[in-house]
Amino acid sequence: MPRTNSDVQAQKSADTRAPADEVRPFEAHAEVRPFEAHAPDADLADLRARLAAARLPEAETVHRAPPGPGRWAQGVPLADLVDVVHHWRTGYDWRPFEERLNRIGQFRTTVDGLEIHFLHRRSPRADATPLVLTHGWPGSVAEFVDVVDALADPQEADAPAFHVVAPSLPGFGYSERPDVTGWGTEKIAAAWVELMGRLGYDRFLAHGGDWGGVITTVLGGRFPEHVLGIHTTVAQSPPGMTTAGLTEAERRWTEETYDFWHHRAAYAKQQATGPQTIGYALVDSPVGLLAWILDKFAAWSDTEDSPFETISRDRFLDNVTLYWLTRTGASSARIYYESHDSLDPELRVDVPSAITTYPRDIEKYPRSWAQERFRRIVRWNTPASGGHFPSLEVPDHFVADVREGLAAALAAGR
Repeated sequence: MPRTNSDVQAQKSADTRAPADEVRPFEAHAEVRPFEAHAPDADLADLRARLAAARLPEAETVHRAPPGPGRWAQGVPLADLVDVVHHWRTGYDWRPFEERLNRIGQFRTTVDGLEIHFLHRRSPRADATPLVLTHGWPGSVAEFVDVVDALADPQEADAPAFHVVAPSLPGFGYSERPDVTGWGTEKIAAAWVELMGRLGYDRFLAHGGDWGGVITTVLGGRFPEHVLGIHTTVAQSPPGMTTAGLTEAERRWTEETYDFWHHRAAYAKQQATGPQTIGYALVDSPVGLLAWILDKFAAWSDTEDSPFETISRDRFLDNVTLYWLTRTGASSARIYYESHDSLDPELRVDVPSAITTYPRDIEKYPRSWAQERFRRIVRWNTPASGGHFPSLEVPDHFVADVREGLAAALAAGR
């Protein structure tokens, strides 16, 4: 998750229809190439061998703590790690996830010298609107595989439909690893505009959380001629906001956000200042990579004792295995080096914006603060449950929320 300086009802599908000249009939651009994922059997065997040979430390000294957050006070508990490692080595199967990605539709294209990978699920609906979904760290396109179909081809006739594009961030998954500096959030947002244009989507909607939320903010602020509206789960305010006039609940949000960045964000400082150093461990040791990511899923999910209370263990391992097989532990960490504390404090978003703040997310801003940056908030939602990974934790609610938020954004833009 990055750190930066820092109710309109859903309309019927007929009301969410983009003008005909905004979505051209789909034709594959010459520079867009189909892509299929298939890891060599030798890489999977090597992974299992490394897991079997792992050297583990002794148990944490709070290992007698009762179930709850206290068990995780020193990081991932040994017993939890051993259990997940055993399943990864003996029970988990990577191939179904590869097949799922291939069924959705995978492509690559070169933007500004870098190969960008993306999923593309074209809706069968004539009234569908293009939508780019952007993930963050320590996530990947694995966050979206279980919601793509519902967004692209809803069973409900009156639900809005979307042509879904889900890119892998540079240095993540099957996107190429940059070998030069400069691939920060501003450049990534510009690359997304180019990518969507190649798909025939000159105007589109955007959603994101974590780094994807920052990139979505940049898209709305820098490219209003292309962006119809946005939906984000992170609405970072400009710096220098006052707590005067906030409700008790809003003050609690600001205190929790302050506490996170000052007491629980060492990972971000490490990746912002030494991504290469931590990268050696993340690329060489699958157990190290697993623990690094599991710690965040546990701390940032709306659960009491384990992220697997709401998130599928296999889907979580799909995400971790994608990092492992593509050797992107170091390159993904570099987004912090490129963009930590970098969101332009003067950036303002004038396109219609729908904002959802989940109760157990790590960064929460009062509406009065958010609207200093997001000038046209058309829907503000604070669900009763959910954390940092809503598409994995509460997928049905996530889909409904994205639909309603983007329908409101489209209606406001007419």
